[in-house]
Amino acid sequence: MLQATSLDNTVDALRAGGVIAYPTEAVWGLGCDPDDASALTRLLRIKRRDPAKGVILVAASLEQFSPWLEGLPEERRAVLAEPQPQPTTWLVPDNGRAAELVRGEHDRVALRVSDHPLVGELCRAFGGPLVSTSANRAGEPSAMSAEEVTRIFGDELDALFDGPLGGHTRPSTIRDLATGQVLRA
Repeated sequence: MLQATSLDNTVDALRAGGVIAYPTEAVWGLGCDPDDASALTRLLRIKRRDPAKGVILVAASLEQFSPWLEGLPEERRAVLAEPQPQPTTWLVPDNGRAAELVRGEHDRVALRVSDHPLVGELCRAFGGPLVSTSANRAGEPSAMSAEEVTRIFGDELDALFDGPLGGHTRPSTIRDLATGQVLRA
């Protein structure tokens, strides 16, 4: 049975190509190294998610997204740096850095700087962004606790970084950086 793991053991699992569970702002998430194609493939298989949909990347700071933001005009970067009233995932034009499984069938990549302290701690310890997709089987409700994650996924995951959710009641808002359009409120 999957047990809670320390920060160091969770980071070790990520670096070894593992798939992890961790609390986010509103729901539990599944994550892996966005640059590890086999980990991404495994995460999508565990979740039963259509690879064409793509996934969100989460980071502790905008600086951690630097490779994904190369070539982005300064005025667009300024928009990304503006404080938002709620967690916001931005759809940013792909500069060729995002793996196909991250981007899915889209020409943009979904990026969110998280203010959740444990997500920040995890991304800083890992040294960069992580995949962040809700901890559920596709089409099912998202896990709201470590116990639900364990019930849903059993031993399919490599680490569980336990802690409280961030206190938001809904997943992040998704906005298109180019147009400002809200795609998910």
